[in-house]
Amino acid sequence: MPDFATRRTTMVDTQVRPSDVTKLPIIKAMLTIPRERFVPDALAEAAYIGENLVLGSGRVLLDPRFLAKMLDALDIKPDQMVLDIAPGTGYSSAVISQLAEAVVAVEPDSDMADDAEAAFEAQGINNIALERGPAVDGAAAHGPYDAIIIQGGIEVFPQSLSDQLKDGGQVCAIFLDGTLGTVRLGYKHAGVIRWRDIFNAWAPPLDGFLAERSFAL
Repeated sequence: MPDFATRRTTMVDTQVRPSDVTKLPIIKAMLTIPRERFVPDALAEAAYIGENLVLGSGRVLLDPRFLAKMLDALDIKPDQMVLDIAPGTGYSSAVISQLAEAVVAVEPDSDMADDAEAAFEAQGINNIALERGPAVDGAAAHGPYDAIIIQGGIEVFPQSLSDQLKDGGQVCAIFLDGTLGTVRLGYKHAGVIRWRDIFNAWAPPLDGFLAERSFAL
């Protein structure tokens, strides 16, 4: 039987901490949540690799360093409500559940949503509300949110999600430019989100988050 606890510690010590993620709540959360329980059984052996883990259907579980650095930038507080967009099999939501008061996860893939829900229950996590539906729609009924994080690549951040972010709230996402990607942190003030670049990363694009293409004859 693999020693997943040791692998988890190694992931934090060799991937997360060296990426300048030092906030203790994030370190503790990533040491607590068993990543291997949030991937398909066939991928359990690869759960702690330092890269995006392919889940299928064009979806990935983000590289632990990417997720940790995004959470570090958001600086989630224990009294906050977080919207986690497209968490796949639920690992990111489980980690965020250790940082926030509550998490609303929106997963468009019904099979992945089922797996995530089962994993939450198995781990005794009870502060996550999982919604099934288009990621781009978010979950307005539970909002507005203090923070939004997106677990995949985007070209545009839609107004539908901007409207669900509190004034003074923050959003973190991987913006794509072809094969290149940049993680940006957005801060909403007076109804407008202003973005700044944080670090380079890439993930497959999510449905509904691509820029409209114009065709010229």
